[in-house]
Amino acid sequence: MKIQFTPSARRQFLSALQYIRRDNPLAARNFRKKAEQHLRRLGRFPNSGRVVPEFPDLPFREVIVPPYRFFYRTEARKVWIVAVWHGAQLPDEPSR
Repeated sequence: MKIQFTPSARRQFLSALQYIRRDNPLAARNFRKKAEQHLRRLGRFPNSGRVVPEFPDLPFREVIVPPYRFFYRTEARKVWIVAVWHGAQLPDEPSR
């Protein structure tokens, strides 16, 4: 399956990278590599993420790449990353 970011999720991911990079460029690169590895795995195993505990009745799952949570849904032959939140944030209900 192909991995796609929604525009808002892409902005959130890039913002997280920028925030980390301000204090530690190496940590930002390492986080990006780790996130890319986890997301590539979703392409092979789209149901490997857990159901979002805050929204168990919605068709979203999440994968955690500490300290961030990547929320996603599958549709046709794509995995859509719909939001990227820091683990300390309380997520809003994802938009369908």
